[in-house]
Amino acid sequence: MEFSRLRPLRRPLLAAAALTALAALAPGALAGAVAPGGLPSPEKGLNLLVVGVDSRKGVTADEKERFHLGGKECDCTDVMMLVHVSEANDRVEVVSLPRDSLTSFPEGHVDRRTGTTHAAHHAKINGAWAEGGSAFTVKTVESMTGLPVHRYLEIDFRRFMDTVDRVDGGVPVCTEEPLKDPSTGIDLAPGTTRVAGGEALQYVRSRKADGQMDFGRIRKQQRFVVNTLLRLHDTVLDDPERLKAFAAGLRGTAAAERGLSTAELLTLAARLGDLPPERMEFATVPVRGFHPAIEGVGSTLVWDEEGAAEVFGRLAEDRPLPAREAVAPSAIPAAAYRPARGSSLICP
Repeated sequence: MEFSRLRPLRRPLLAAAALTALAALAPGALAGAVAPGGLPSPEKGLNLLVVGVDSRKGVTADEKERFHLGGKECDCTDVMMLVHVSEANDRVEVVSLPRDSLTSFPEGHVDRRTGTTHAAHHAKINGAWAEGGSAFTVKTVESMTGLPVHRYLEIDFRRFMDTVDRVDGGVPVCTEEPLKDPSTGIDLAPGTTRVAGGEALQYVRSRKADGQMDFGRIRKQQRFVVNTLLRLHDTVLDDPERLKAFAAGLRGTAAAERGLSTAELLTLAARLGDLPPERMEFATVPVRGFHPAIEGVGSTLVWDEEGAAEVFGRLAEDRPLPAREAVAPSAIPAAAYRPARGSSLICP
């Protein structure tokens, strides 16, 4: 397998998010985005890349202590979700890309931090943002999936916490077993709990409490997207002023490669209307197993070439995700390919 590319295909984190969630979260606020005019209407559906950046910029010392954010930021994308909206606007598929996915960066790209021109080298997918920002992240995801990324949305810790705090009564999160993670400080009893911004960030960052590693964290992020969407529908969407304020906090003003604009998000919201959770589907890209540690890169995950090609090939054809049985089992039990309807992720 060539790590930088699967077989060519025609045709994309809150915390990663479903496009319905994006339309709900962001209309009215993206004045700082850089994007061509007009939201595209591709013949085979619209692809968006949503990333969550591990950045503590703007986080106070008190918040760092309360929410266990005092560690060194990785300056990388810890959440990556590829969101596909069908041409008919009657389906949304969301495929999470694990942060430790092995890829290779091409020769000749310039590191935005140092100005150094790199030789080709192996890397984790989440390092693309650190080396080349949004443009290089988009290029990397396009190379690995064979799909064009039409638009991009980026969220950091500060914006995540502030926008969740705007949801009246918080967002419900649920767990069947106690969820206690010393790394993030989250400590939840079984059942459903409503969380505000800081605790919500602890929840979507938690990966050490349930033995599911990053795959458990991804499922938490997907569940959080669905439940945030439902709360927004109940508390924000019918109030234009609150919606604009909510969206402004989420997006911020930073320019981004193919960043969603205000008008485009409003168009998107209009296209999707009241798309119900059962018309949304969430999955993680099929993973074959761990790759031996690479010097300077560390431990990584290798995608299952055939399974990933089947997933992205379906999206290229504007078809629903393949069933679980259509993808070979992973060597990592927690990484089993398990597409889930949005309706199955709603907290009681």
